[in-house]
Amino acid sequence: MNKVSSSRRSFLRTASVATTVITLIPRHVLGQGQTPPSQKLNIASIGLGGMGSGDVNSCAKAGENIVALCDPDRNHLAENAKKYPGAKLHTDFRKMLETQKDIDAVTIATPDHVHAVATAMAMKLGKHVHCQKPLTHNVHEARMIGKLARETKVATQMGNFGQAGEEPRRVAELIWAGAIGTLKEVHAWSNRNPDISPRGVARPKETPPCPEHLEWDLWIGPAPTRPYHPCYHPFAWRGWWDFGTGVLGDIGCHELSGIFKAMKIGNPVSVEACSTNWQRPKEISNETAPLASITHYKFAASDTHGPLSIFWYDGGMRPPRPEELEPDRPFAENDGTMYVGDKGIMLRDRLIPDKKWAEFGRAPQKLARSPGHWQEWLDACRGGKPAGSNFADHAAHLAEVVLLGNIAIRMNQKLEWDAANMKFPNCPEADKFVNPPYRDGFAL
Repeated sequence: MNKVSSSRRSFLRTASVATTVITLIPRHVLGQGQTPPSQKLNIASIGLGGMGSGDVNSCAKAGENIVALCDPDRNHLAENAKKYPGAKLHTDFRKMLETQKDIDAVTIATPDHVHAVATAMAMKLGKHVHCQKPLTHNVHEARMIGKLARETKVATQMGNFGQAGEEPRRVAELIWAGAIGTLKEVHAWSNRNPDISPRGVARPKETPPCPEHLEWDLWIGPAPTRPYHPCYHPFAWRGWWDFGTGVLGDIGCHELSGIFKAMKIGNPVSVEACSTNWQRPKEISNETAPLASITHYKFAASDTHGPLSIFWYDGGMRPPRPEELEPDRPFAENDGTMYVGDKGIMLRDRLIPDKKWAEFGRAPQKLARSPGHWQEWLDACRGGKPAGSNFADHAAHLAEVVLLGNIAIRMNQKLEWDAANMKFPNCPEADKFVNPPYRDGFAL
């Protein structure tokens, strides 16, 4: 357990019931890297392209201090340095975390393959962490990050912002109220445009020179070395297996978060998938995620649900249109979730058809509403209750299960999952994807 973090939380619990009001506590009293409630958090941001700039801006808008910015792309650094002139600039997050001692918390919005390495290092140093989804790049990392979160007890939050909204709470309350009877199936989908990141393509053969503003070796990080190419950076990496996690990794943690929390879903007993990559040569299927895929997770009955199937669809694939839906109503927009029970169906948080929705009415409110995704984390950093998508209780497990689907996509057979031993008993050759090797200098 992290003694600094544990002492701080113990202090905050004591202070909350004390009769003497403490208005200001010097930072040194609580220990290096820890911030009392009366002071602003000192935040460092790792990864400043795409979501990264938005994440650091959210912290700044909340009134926190931005003390460090890190990105191997100096153009990204320069753009953000204009907004936060007091921040120290870094290209290597390892050196930043080792040398800059005033950091209380970090936001991480790198490509997926760096998430776990940066997260683990920050947590081991007692820093609070907000990391974009998916939390990790592979299954083993997810398991380890969840364990580390429970040990260090720092405040954590994964960047699946919708978890703080009304929809997942209403879904849970409707299911608990019996609106669809016993939950049997969950169908989730996303028609993410392949133009966002190439999919279903082979590795380029040409090797153009790396731009001077980019530290390519640092961008590669823990992944196997390969030559620079603009098809990877900037923001074109999601479809490449070495760097991203495809559409399932990108959106699965959004669409499935609510039901995992509502039903306390555990580990699947099996997972299988079909995709456009199955009929493509290895130089494509081994390099990039497919243009389209369908993934099926099977869960055994538990204390919180009966036997359950979860289906994922992307690239324009979608479940059959439910007969209960009125003919004039649209179905399967770009992103969506459908819950099928033995007594009814919900599209997102609404029963179908409308007549049944009107008859059932609102479910009793059982869950507290969120102050907002970022506020949850910032409050947790100051000793408040854990954020809704904290790594220890929710995000790491959700990411682990979601990423199992990518292994099924890469293997042309049904995979049985031994969660305790993190192996596929019926397909040992798939085990290599659970915990791929790291490049020297970037181990978890």
